[in-house]
Amino acid sequence: MPKITYIEHNGKEHVVDVPEGWTVMEGAVKNMVPGIDADCGGACACATCHVYVDPEFKGKTGEAEGMETSMLDFAEDVEDNSRLSCQITVSADLEGMTVRLPRSQH
Repeated sequence: MPKITYIEHNGKEHVVDVPEGWTVMEGAVKNMVPGIDADCGGACACATCHVYVDPEFKGKTGEAEGMETSMLDFAEDVEDNSRLSCQITVSADLEGMTVRLPRSQH
């Protein structure tokens, strides 16, 4: 199971084993990581699971497209490495990935 590190805006880290096939959002929600509310349940219909993907993993998670890009327009503090965690499927390639949560999600 790949380990994903979630870092809250205040610097608190949560290292979670996330099964392959789950999304980064599911890993956070099912392990009660604060700051990822996932109000839409992973339907890419909100931006409450916004994260910043560490640059070294950006190529492994793909780029935001379509509906995800539209939803990111509603998120605060969007950066080049912003993604909706509901749209990132965990695979072995993501072992050791770190995502940071924006200040607006606490």
